[in-house]
Amino acid sequence: MDHFHGDTFNNFMVLKPKEVSLFDLIHLLYTGDVCANKAVDCPDDTDKIHSMWRRWALVVSLWVQMVLLTFETPLAMLGSAIEHWINCFYMSGSSFKTLFANILKGKSCPNKDSSNFRSVIGILDKRIDLDSRIKPDNGNYHAHLSIMAAKLAYENENAIKTIVTDNWKMEFLRYFNCWNEYEREASTQAFMFCDKPVDTNLVVVAFCGTKPFNALMWCTDIDFSWYEISGKGKIHGGFMKALGLQKKTGWPKEINHHNKHLYAYYAIREKLREVLNQNKNAKFLVTGHSLGGALAILFPSILALHEEDDLLKRLEGVYTFGQPRVGDHDFGKFVKGFLDEPKKRYFRFVYGNDMVPRIPFDDKTLLFKHIDDCLYYNSLYRGKVLKDQPNKNYFSLWTLVPKYFTAIIEFIRSFVIGYVKGPDYSEGWLLKFARVFALIIPGLTPHCPQDYVNCTRLGTPVVPHDKSN
Repeated sequence: MDHFHGDTFNNFMVLKPKEVSLFDLIHLLYTGDVCANKAVDCPDDTDKIHSMWRRWALVVSLWVQMVLLTFETPLAMLGSAIEHWINCFYMSGSSFKTLFANILKGKSCPNKDSSNFRSVIGILDKRIDLDSRIKPDNGNYHAHLSIMAAKLAYENENAIKTIVTDNWKMEFLRYFNCWNEYEREASTQAFMFCDKPVDTNLVVVAFCGTKPFNALMWCTDIDFSWYEISGKGKIHGGFMKALGLQKKTGWPKEINHHNKHLYAYYAIREKLREVLNQNKNAKFLVTGHSLGGALAILFPSILALHEEDDLLKRLEGVYTFGQPRVGDHDFGKFVKGFLDEPKKRYFRFVYGNDMVPRIPFDDKTLLFKHIDDCLYYNSLYRGKVLKDQPNKNYFSLWTLVPKYFTAIIEFIRSFVIGYVKGPDYSEGWLLKFARVFALIIPGLTPHCPQDYVNCTRLGTPVVPHDKSN
């Protein structure tokens, strides 16, 4: 057992893919003795895992992380090359002839840190303007603003600042590039903005989600490690590490702010305090897509753990899109205890067959549970409130045919939606290609922000029960 875990948490299970060997995987699968396996860190008195299904889940998680870490560099290089050439293509007016002419003339493509450079996520859905029909007094405004901010969080700092300032006519406050102490890398990004520079009413914190070609982020998503906080429940270890969990001290209320690294939770909390202290009537939203959604719900949870009541009183809401499960049943009760009072403030959006909200699995093996109801939208963008999304664990033979049928419908829809709903909803060639890929693996393409943006613009309005009424 590593001392920095044992000194902070009494109960935990941490997977260590960087130290695992094939022998460790075989040993774990056939014995279940986690204490005697160097691929797992846990208390010395942890019982053997008798469930074969649970052993398989841990072994698969470790193995996939091993593969991702092995290909971390080439995957990043591939992603960088794809983004570079697609940006060059769009800079050339989507003309291959102009692209080749620019190459021959030596014209450079946009720098990856420039304001007009777009990530793969930004290219899949090129919309950057807010829907002018959805005004601040519209009941759907916060949801729409949140998904647009969550989508924008995938971009570089200059692009974010330009769009917030020039397109949204709002006030950019800060970009956060934060350190993950376990990965030894700045792999967590977020940004903060407000509706206006003076007499601010609303502050928004948006966390970046899983970048398609970032192996470390994918490892975070499929890491089934967990930590138990006494009286609060078990929480997904990968997401806590991304938010700023400290190796030696866990979640201290304060850390040394002279540290050369920024840690997401502490840096964002400090800036939020500053802004809210200057604007006594302002409230704040927290949002994120995918991994960003997990961080968005964990952020106020750690505020509650630290009894930051003054901040929590000014929390207007948490909006997550395609968010994975982050903890067990006890953790869910803890979160609902402060987010459901004085009114419902947590809104979890799930679109169609999106695979990510259905992991880690909700069963007796891994014990992960979603915290509250979901706002579920189908392929026609018709929404309803459900206890959990249909086919809650994704892998089910009973839903195999409906999933592929829906993927076909979405592929056909991609060619006609622009004509039916207007050019703002047209899907580009890259997203159409992704729809083809969904005919093989139906759960990945529905995870793209495009459909979540459409849910807030075209979807049936879904107003969850408000306990304050």
